Parts: sequence; C-alpha cells; structure tokens
Amino acid sequence: MADPSSYRPQPGQIPDSPGVYRFRDEHRRVIYVGKAKSLRQRLANYFQDVAGLHPRTATMVTTAASVEWTVVSTEVEALQLEYSWIKEYDPRFNVKYRDDKSYPSLAVTLNEEYPRVQVMRGPKKKGVRYFGPYAHAWAIRETVDLMLRVFPVRTCSAGVFKRSAQIGRPCLLGYIGKCSAPCVGRVTPEEHRELAEDFCDFMAGRTGAYLSRLEQEMRIAAEDMEYEKAARLRDDIGALRRAMEKNAVVLADATDADLIAVAEDELEAAVQIFHVRGGRVRGQRGWVTDKVEAVDTAGLVEHALQQLYGEEQGEAVPKEVLVPALPEDTPALAQWLAGRRGSQVSLRIPQRGDKKALMETVHRNAQQSLALHKTKRAGDLTTRSRALEEIAEALELDGAPLRIECFDISHLQGDDVVASMVVFEDGLARKSEYRRFQIKGRVGDTQVWHGEGQDDVRSMHEVVSRRFRRYLLEKSRTGEWDPQDGEDGPPEDDGKPKRFAYPPQLVVVDGGRPQVAAARRALDELGIDDVAVCGLAKRLEEVWLPGEDDPVVLPRTSEGLYLLQRVRDEAHRFAIQYQRSKRGKRLKSGPLDEVPGLGESRKQALVKHFGSVKKLRQATIDQICEVPGIGRKTAETVAAALARAVPAGPAVNTATGEIIEDENPAPAGASSERGTEQ
Repeated sequence: MADPSSYRPQPGQIPDSPGVYRFRDEHRRVIYVGKAKSLRQRLANYFQDVAGLHPRTATMVTTAASVEWTVVSTEVEALQLEYSWIKEYDPRFNVKYRDDKSYPSLAVTLNEEYPRVQVMRGPKKKGVRYFGPYAHAWAIRETVDLMLRVFPVRTCSAGVFKRSAQIGRPCLLGYIGKCSAPCVGRVTPEEHRELAEDFCDFMAGRTGAYLSRLEQEMRIAAEDMEYEKAARLRDDIGALRRAMEKNAVVLADATDADLIAVAEDELEAAVQIFHVRGGRVRGQRGWVTDKVEAVDTAGLVEHALQQLYGEEQGEAVPKEVLVPALPEDTPALAQWLAGRRGSQVSLRIPQRGDKKALMETVHRNAQQSLALHKTKRAGDLTTRSRALEEIAEALELDGAPLRIECFDISHLQGDDVVASMVVFEDGLARKSEYRRFQIKGRVGDTQVWHGEGQDDVRSMHEVVSRRFRRYLLEKSRTGEWDPQDGEDGPPEDDGKPKRFAYPPQLVVVDGGRPQVAAARRALDELGIDDVAVCGLAKRLEEVWLPGEDDPVVLPRTSEGLYLLQRVRDEAHRFAIQYQRSKRGKRLKSGPLDEVPGLGESRKQALVKHFGSVKKLRQATIDQICEVPGIGRKTAETVAAALARAVPAGPAVNTATGEIIEDENPAPAGASSERGTEQ
C-alpha cells in the first residue's frame, strides 16, 4: 500500500480553479475520477492524515500511486468531463450502477425510411425515439397491440419487410388492419412517417388533442350517415382509452417529471426512477450499486443523474427532476440538464402534495428492489457454495464452514451491555438458533453487574466463554450446572439435541484484532482447538485472524466477503434489537411514570431542562414551573411523586433525549440468556 505523502503535489502546484482529477495506481490504471469547484481545496482533503479519512477514501488513496488533474472553465464543464472520464476509464472506486440494460424500452426507429415500432434493450441509438423503460417486455407488447389499431405502424423486421415487398403480399397484420402495409405500397413513405410521428406524440403524453380530433371526426361521420366510419372511430377511441388506462394519472396538470429515490445501507444502494409524462407513469427502471467510495445520498443522486441523462437529448430530459437530496453542485447540475434539454430544468426536493406522495411510492420501490437484490444474491445455492469456499480458502480452513456463529456486543454508553449470537448454516440464517446474552462482567468468580467500565473485549471474552462452556457441558452431559450460563437449568438426558450441542466450524466476531484475540483466548481456556476464529472490522471490511499482525483482505466483489458482512450485520441488528428492548422496559419503571397526566413530551422536557431526574428531584416547585408546558399544579404533583420515589441514579441520553434510569443490581442467578425465534 502506497503512502499518500509519496505522491502528494507540492504546495501551490495545484491550481485554485474548477477541474477534474484522476487518481492512478502503480500500473497507471485510473482508479478514481472526481470533480471540484476548487482543485486545490478538494485534493488537499485527500492528503490529510489517513486515520482521519473515511475508510473507503483511505483505501483509495493508499491504493493510488499518483494524481493528475485537468483545469476547466466552469463547473458544468467539470461535470461533463467527469462523466466522460468515468465512462471511458470505468474506475474501480467510483460508484457504478448495474442492471440498467436489463430494462426494455418501446422504440420507434425514426432513422429508417419506414419507421418501425419494436422492443429494444441496451444502449440507445441515434435517430431512435424511446419510451419507457418498462419492467417487462410483455407490457410493451400489450400497449403496442392496442395502439396498432389506431396507428398501424410497421412492426416487422427488415427480413420480413423485404420478403413481403418481393412477393407483393403483406403479412398477417396487414390483412387484419394492424399495419398500413408500406411494404406493398398501400401508403407512401410520407404517410407512414406521419403515422409513426402521431404514434410518438400519443406515447409522449399529448393524448388530449388527438382524442378530441377523433371524437370530432366520429361526430362528423355520424352526421353524414357514414356509420361504419363512425363505428370504426368509436372503436379506435376505445382502444386508445384502454391503452391510457394502463398508465393511471398520478400527477395533475399533465406534468412531465422524473422522480428518483434511493434506498441504501452501509454496503449497497438501490436507485429507482419513475418517468412521468403527461401526468402518467410512462416508465420505470432501477439500478443497484456497491458503495465503493465515500458517498452519501446526495452523491448517489448526482451519479444517478449523470448516468440517466448523460446520453439523453431534447424531450428525453424532462422539465422537472424530483430527488430525495440535492447534490452539492445543484446549480451546475441544473445548468447541465438545461443544456441537454435545450430549456430550463427544475431540480428540487418535493415538499408536499401529490409529488411528495408519489416520491414516497418510488422510495418504497427502491427499498423493495434493494431487499430483492440481497435475497436473490443470498438465496442462490451456487453463490452460497462459492462464498463458503472462498472463506475456507482465505482463512486456510480444512473445509467449508457449514455452520458459522457470529457474536456482537451492544450497549448504550456503557449501560445495558448485551450480546447476540446468530447462526448461519450452509450460508443461510438459522433464526431458531439465535441466542442473546446479558453481559455480567465476570472477573474470575466475581460478578460485576454494572455496565460501566466493561469494554467490548472483556464482554466478547465472556460471551464466547459462556457459549462454549454450555457446549462442553451438553456434549459431556455431566458436571455441575452454572446458573450464570443460562436460564434453562441443567441438561436433561432425554435423547434430544440441546441448544448448544452443535459446534460451529467458524466463529466470527464483530471487531478487529483485540476482539479476535479475546474470542481465541476464551476457546483456548476451554481447551477447544477445532473451531476457527476470525473478526470482521467495520472500518475497511478487513478480516482479522488470531495472532496475525496484518489482516486478510478479500476482494470487494468477493462472495465470501459478502457472506461475512451479512453474518456480521445480522448479529449487529439482533444485538441492537435486544439492547433497545431492555432499555425500553427499564424506562417504563422511571419515577416520572408515576405522575398522573404527565405525557412523554413533558417528561422529556423536564429531564432535558434539568439534565437528569436526580437534579429534577432537587429542584423547587418554582424552578419546575419554568419548564414550558408545566403549570404550578403539575409541578407540585411532580415534586410530590419524586419525593415518594426511591432515589436512584438517573441520567439522560443527551443524543436522543430519552430518560435513562440506572439499573438496580439483579439478583444472582437471574435470567441472562434467552433463545429467540423470529
């Protein structure tokens, strides 16, 4: 890994101008492209102390071996050049959205003499008008089938068209009236192009004028007693209305807008886009990306805008783009979008009304897309097998770890220290095997009940020791039962497998070298040497092994790393859930709960004003009355209730404003370990 100071530019060498910069590795490959209003200020951020950088940024600057830049005149030029370079170099540390080409679009080939309506995938071509994209190709075909009655545009391939022209006989669609049969000269090229342009206008949302024109023609035909023509026009109008019903009105005033929503976690993000034209949802697409760079929601939106409109021109860029967060360079982006459209484009966050409601719908779709992506990736048997093989190879195990147990510690500023154990078998979560622990803080044979002073390392040692002592006890079915090891009593010899009877092949701990060392020490003290141990550190997603000075770095795209991350994140979620439930139960027993008519808002206001329940108990009635919303009668009731309450050591979580009462020591042998089936 390179030292960033080895290739840091000299002071004053970097210009204080807008521009685009590229980081290259030792092989001269571009690994990151970025833009800046001021190159000097932006690049200076990369060359500070590596320990103070975001973990992903630190990985990038230590992978790079050189940096270069190009000065441009404006921020818009910087945006355009950044997009071009990302597309050209495909840098590994830039956000890249996937799955865009899997969405089909309805295309009209206006670049041909006889335009053709067809389903198209892949990159867009010049001279082709696109509508969509759609979620499924069959949805396009249904729409086209309804529209061909009114707009009998060619849909056949070049081979079929040429064959029909040679034999002088149209295809079936020409006989049933769903094609104007330009192949045999029923219409001129000009008339056929006019049909195609009318088709495009209708699909673009300009439906009202066309329907009004057809209705007028129908009335004229009826007045002239041309009833067959009137009936045909009536059926055409019905077909168009059925096609329109497939895209319900979602925004009034025939709004043209694209709505972009983002759902994300620490590792991946899903972007969902709804294309609204004429107030109707005309298309939808979604992308998924790995968060390989330090990027927030606004940054994800900026990358999505670049990819979405980088190749678009004219009306393909709507008048309005609605986003969940505004990028840092919003004015430059709006100017760039306006340049691609040819007129002003509004880039904003919806605040109220129908647009905000529709944005919430788009966001729900993004959340479902991210969940589905993770489910598909985790549910594939081949992928899971490859992940287990990669873990075994990276950790030098004798075989694939078919059972993995992961431990995590959770607490709130040293209080309510708990631990979780989650189990994955054959790469899938085994939720009936999950366990949760209340940390007692053992020091030898002494119990320390208070969470204060207990760090994650000692807690990890304790929970791993308790889990594997129970395993040894149930394995031997002999020996004395320690009440501190669980709530279920000594094991019974009934022939059924016990809760902790199955040993894992791999123990994963949430943390780095100290936590791994604590877990390994706990196993060594119990004489267990056939269970591997590793840790996954959140900072750089590094895998730590006992006794090793350097971590094992799995590739960012490794399925093995992805499985370890899922295991670690699930243990973290389960521990947080238990810790919050314990805290919630304890909050209900606070002395302020005994005050009649005192709601949660006023409770929090009181504790926030005085800093703790202890200081509130020492306050006078006049001082309590100074709190907004507290009258004298209520103050007297609060003072009386606190005077009756048994003094404890209350506190307040200043981050959330939640009332936190000190927990009284629990009696020895109290329930400390509980299986949870979700």
